Amino acid sequence: MKTRRRFALLLASAGMTFLFSPQVIAQEDTIRVGLILEKSGPFASYGKQMENGIQSFMKINGDKVAGKKVELIIRDSTGPVPEVAKRLAQELVTNHKVHFLAGFGFTPNALAAAPVATASKTPMIVMNAAASTISTRSPYIARVSFTTPQVSMPMGDWAAKNAIKNVVTVVSEYGPGIDAETYFKKGFETAGGKVSGVIRVPLSARDFSPYLQKVKDAKPDAVFVFLAAGEPMISFMKAYGERGLKQSGIRVLSTEGWADDRELSLIGESAMSAVTTGFYSMTHDSAKNKEFVSTYLDIDKSGMVPDFMAVSAYDGMAAIYAVASKLSGMIDGDRAMAVLKGLQIDSPRGPLTIDAETRDPVQTVYVRKVDKLNGKMANVEFDGYKNAKDPGKEAAK
Repeated sequence: MKTRRRFALLLASAGMTFLFSPQVIAQEDTIRVGLILEKSGPFASYGKQMENGIQSFMKINGDKVAGKKVELIIRDSTGPVPEVAKRLAQELVTNHKVHFLAGFGFTPNALAAAPVATASKTPMIVMNAAASTISTRSPYIARVSFTTPQVSMPMGDWAAKNAIKNVVTVVSEYGPGIDAETYFKKGFETAGGKVSGVIRVPLSARDFSPYLQKVKDAKPDAVFVFLAAGEPMISFMKAYGERGLKQSGIRVLSTEGWADDRELSLIGESAMSAVTTGFYSMTHDSAKNKEFVSTYLDIDKSGMVPDFMAVSAYDGMAAIYAVASKLSGMIDGDRAMAVLKGLQIDSPRGPLTIDAETRDPVQTVYVRKVDKLNGKMANVEFDGYKNAKDPGKEAAK
C-alpha cells in the first residue's frame, strides 16, 4: 500500500491522478447507456413504453454483457423540446461519459442531439423518432424503429389496390406528419388513387371535430390520418364516430402509432375495420414475441400493453448488447458503428436489419385490420411488404 501510495503521488505531480480515480476504476466494469425519454407531460406514455421495453430485454437477457454491468442513466425530455434534449445529451456525454445515447421519442429531440453524438463520437440508438432525415444528421446514429415514409408509402399502395380511390389526409403539422402525407400520397397516386384534400393540424390539437367535418363534407372513400400516438388518436377516433363518418362509409387508414390494443378498447366500435400499416402488433404470432409480451405484462401491472415503442426499445438494447459483446466490452464509437452497420436482430416483430448504408431499419411492414381476436379488439396482421426500406432514402439516391 505504501509503495502504491508513493507511486500515486509521483503520478499526481505529473498531472495523472485520474488513473487512480475510484470513479474511473468503477466505470471500467460498467457500460453506461444514457436514455433521453419523455417521462412527464402529455407524452409520458412514450417514455414508459420504452422503459418497459428496455426492462423486458434486461429481464430476459440479464443486466451484464461482455462481463460488464449495464447501467441506465435516464433523463426526462418532458416532450418534444429540442433544447432540453440537446442539453441532456451534452450532460450525459460530458458528465457521465456514457458509452451510448438512446431513446428519443420525437424527431426534434433526435435532431437536436445529433451534433452532440457527432462531436463526442458517441453511438446514438434512435428507438422511435421517425423522420427520414434523422440518420443523415450524424454518422453515429443507428435507428431500430422505423421511418414514417417506410410505413406510409405501403399504406397508400395497399389502399389504391383495394378499391379505395379517393382519400383526404389529416396529419400533424411537423416533420413526421409531413413525411406521412407525402409518402402516402406517393404510394396511393402511383397505384392509381387520388388525394382530393390535405388537412394539417397542430401537434397540440385535441379537438378534431372541425377537421373531421371537413372530411365528411368532402365525401372521400377514406381518411388517412397520422397523429402522435396515444391521446390524440383516441380523441380523433371518438370524434370520427360522433361525427358519423363511419356511418357515411368513410374508412380510416393509418400507420404505426395508430393505436395499441389497450387504446383500441378505449376507442370502441368506431375503430373496427380500420386498416393500418406498421412493423409491430402485440398479436404478432412468434415465440419471440410471446416471450416479450409475457415479460412486459409481468413488469407493468398498470394495464399498459406493449406497443411499437416498447419493441423498438427492446431491440435498441439488443443492438447495444450486440456491440458490447462483439467489442468485448471496450466501446469505441467508430468500431461500434462498424458493428451496427448491417447488424441483424432477432426481434419480437420479426427479422430486423440495420441497413449498412443508411443505418435505418429494414423490416417487414405488415398490413393490419382492427378485428376481434380472442374476444378483444386487436390489430390483426393479414398482409405485408417484406424487406421494406426507407423510400425517403431510396428516392434521394
